[in-house]
Amino acid sequence: CYRALGVIHQRWPAVPGRFKDYISTPKRNGYRSLHTTIITAEQTRVEIQIRTPDMHAEADFGLAAHWSYKQASKPDKQVSWIRDLVEILDTADSPEELLEHTKMAMYQDRIFAFTPKGELIQLPKGSTPIDFAYAVHTDLGDQAVGAKINGRVVPLSTVIENGDQVQILRSAGQQPQAAWLNVATTGKALAAIRRHLRQTERSEQIDLGRQLYNDIVERLPAQLAADALKHALKRLKLSDEPALMVAIARRTLSDAAVMEALMPGSAGADVAALAPQATAISIKGLRPGVAYELAHCCHPVPGDRIVGLRRPDAGIEVHAIDCAVLTELADRSDEETDWVDVAWGDATEGAVARIQVTVRNEPGALGVLATVIGQHKANIINLRLDTRDTRFHTNVIDVEVHDVHQLMRLLAALRAIDAVNAVERV
Repeated sequence: CYRALGVIHQRWPAVPGRFKDYISTPKRNGYRSLHTTIITAEQTRVEIQIRTPDMHAEADFGLAAHWSYKQASKPDKQVSWIRDLVEILDTADSPEELLEHTKMAMYQDRIFAFTPKGELIQLPKGSTPIDFAYAVHTDLGDQAVGAKINGRVVPLSTVIENGDQVQILRSAGQQPQAAWLNVATTGKALAAIRRHLRQTERSEQIDLGRQLYNDIVERLPAQLAADALKHALKRLKLSDEPALMVAIARRTLSDAAVMEALMPGSAGADVAALAPQATAISIKGLRPGVAYELAHCCHPVPGDRIVGLRRPDAGIEVHAIDCAVLTELADRSDEETDWVDVAWGDATEGAVARIQVTVRNEPGALGVLATVIGQHKANIINLRLDTRDTRFHTNVIDVEVHDVHQLMRLLAALRAIDAVNAVERV
């Protein structure tokens, strides 16, 4: 095609601005061709379109014609969006999710970006390196930790521009994060992230449910028979053991119902008469927001004394033992408040604590505050100005810490700052 174009331009002068290269940059619908306009000897303008028989058939008859020319040994880059759609069909959790992804694939404007090896990747306008990584390969997307755009390291939330060269930085230890759902735009990326989060959530709920199940078994009046669990699944109309563990973790089944299914007559009619929980449930290895949720009212961190609140069809909500909300719930019925003893695991990851700091209203005060927080290896997640007057201003700060001991050292250091009037945990 390009050789033919060169012959034509040598023979006739071309009209400036009328050349279009849809081969190197195809249209959204996959159309490929070279367009040029020349001036003949009679001073008339003639538009010429140059394309192969394959391209011409596709232009006349649509994408379906492409299969008649496709060779099995060559990858079909023109219909990659169809393969993506098939993958989304396999992973979509609901018809609404499938419709959302399909609309995005069909109606968004497109851009073109390049891999370091020069491969062309077609993406919707507004795409980020997360979308680019999943467009190249699902494994690359799952393991993305950063990106380089045109040789410069950028965050994964950076918007890719048309013609950018994108290199994805990866790590085998990385996993898709829930925050990526706010960054990704393509259906393929969103479907892959949601699939991983669903699988992770189910796995962690099974682990948590198994711990709760073991505690329920210990409260039974006698040792279970070997086939008791199999019969219990039939009584509860559950398909398998993992389904039971998820139901226990999400409290779609009460402890009494599980005990009754395992050993009929063991629970009795009075749920309150059940034996108390025998052991604390460790939350080691579980991630906040998946199998359990750290309460936003008290912001517990590892080292705090904690208690879990089970709610129907939800994960466990973990509160600090002195949380004001627990006092309000104390008088409610057992149906509304199902408490469970929980304990931090030995290798529990850090959490976000909330502190309230009152500082003098003077230049540099917040800078000193941030410096001390950084020196104590804590990370500021959010900062909100609460009140301000001529002498002082009060800020509510969310800081990420490893445990309560680190938090206490940080509070002591902040209280020692001259510009700080008061510090307390809220």
